[in-house]
Amino acid sequence: MVTLAEVAQHAGVSASTVSYVLSGKRSISTTTRQRVEESIRKLGYHPNAGARALASSRSNIIALMIPLRTDMYVPVMMEIAIAVATSARNHGYDILLLTGEEGPDAVRRVTGSGLADAMILMDVELDDERLPLLRGTDQPSVLIGLPADTTGLTCVDLDFRATGALCVEHLAELGHRDIAVIGEAPGVYERHTGFAERTLDGLRTRARELELRLLHRPCEGGYDAMAATLARVFDERPDTSGFVVQNESAVEPLLALLRQQGRAVPEDVSVVAVCPEQVATQASVRLTSVAVPAQEMGRHAVEQLVAKLDGRGSDEVVLLAPELTVRASSGPAPVRP
Repeated sequence: MVTLAEVAQHAGVSASTVSYVLSGKRSISTTTRQRVEESIRKLGYHPNAGARALASSRSNIIALMIPLRTDMYVPVMMEIAIAVATSARNHGYDILLLTGEEGPDAVRRVTGSGLADAMILMDVELDDERLPLLRGTDQPSVLIGLPADTTGLTCVDLDFRATGALCVEHLAELGHRDIAVIGEAPGVYERHTGFAERTLDGLRTRARELELRLLHRPCEGGYDAMAATLARVFDERPDTSGFVVQNESAVEPLLALLRQQGRAVPEDVSVVAVCPEQVATQASVRLTSVAVPAQEMGRHAVEQLVAKLDGRGSDEVVLLAPELTVRASSGPAPVRP
């Protein structure tokens, strides 16, 4: 096991300097701090959490608030959570996982008890009830998600508005004029969850600019719900030839139903998804998609939070640029007779 003394030797500093970098008790120059942190990473040094807590009056714990709701796709939420936990551990912090739908009460419990040094919040709504409490406390926090007003907050997220626009642009370039959006469950929109609302805004804005017809239908996911939603789409817009799906649990039912109706993908209908890479590549038709960068989001959030804990961070919004990967599910729009 790597010792503090070995880190000091590798960085060319004293053991006390390494200790000060870890504890934050004294001001250390940026150059020296970065050199010590680089040595910690290269050597794989993991400071004892208990010793650090005693030395710094910190718990060395980060609270991760991730409400697990039945209308959300849990695997991607947990992928982000695992990325947060792994990155936090690399910085010497452990994770306190809060999965209940307690809202402001959970924030009060963390800030009032000393359970954790800082918080990361997920499942962020546009007008999230937790935000006034975050703005009223000195405890550092980072949101994985984007509320309507980001003043005084640090946020990390995929640029979902640009994601929606990118999906529409791809289908428009292929000649599709009637596009249907298979969205998240209705409850996600009723809560005004940030990622869903922003994607929809990007879809609608770009469709108007390109003079496309866009139809948005929320869907619970699953075969029966998808069958009802698809029937409604083709009843209302018979010429629909492009689909954008932002609901992982609806992906495979949609592809199966299109096959049953004799609609070939991508010859008759093109499908673009906003989903994790694994969902896109393992679908029955490999999906053209914009990936949800779960690991990158989790890592960025922890890095922003650790910088705040070390007195180096500032309030900012980090939006990750979307990347669309073309696969087998999108092609030229069919020629109408």
